[in-house]
Amino acid sequence: MGTNCYILESKNDCLIVDPGGDSVKLIEWIKQKELRPQAILLTHAHFDHIGAVDDARDIYHIPVYLHEEEADWLGDPGKNGSKMFPVKQITARDADENLKPGNMKLGHFEFEVRHTPGHSPGSVSLIFHKEKYVIVGDALFQRGIGRTDLYRGDLPTLMQSITDQLLTLPDFYEVYPGHGPETTIGEEQAKNPFLI
Repeated sequence: MGTNCYILESKNDCLIVDPGGDSVKLIEWIKQKELRPQAILLTHAHFDHIGAVDDARDIYHIPVYLHEEEADWLGDPGKNGSKMFPVKQITARDADENLKPGNMKLGHFEFEVRHTPGHSPGSVSLIFHKEKYVIVGDALFQRGIGRTDLYRGDLPTLMQSITDQLLTLPDFYEVYPGHGPETTIGEEQAKNPFLI
């Protein structure tokens, strides 16, 4: 599905965001970099973002964070969407912790969690203000927005999330989406056909 998994590094520690699949490649990359994973953060619980969750969790003995709105999605192919696509049904064990809106600190990492529902009800965006970037999951893409035709997706809610929670960030903030290339808040304000 071409999902972007992000590894955030600080002083040899790392956070894993949206390990969608290919756990062997993911674990080998972390090993080569000699990193120490601290947690897995999920922007949402769709199947293409969770395929390597259990492998990474079990190898590194680290907690998985997910918004409570999707607490029962990881083990349910109907809710996480894998039942609707020509792929094997994908599941993972329940998350260990809730991702709650507000400021978070995990080891060396400090960031803000914003609830950005619409693509799915528990979608969140992770804002690293010091580094001036945001990981948005499938809420916003370069010249696009997330689909809303999956379970509990809602277009008006997504548009409000983008307007109120993402476009209020400074124009120069880099945007790292769940699929496709990075962009910036300013570029999407000016050029995204869904937002102008």
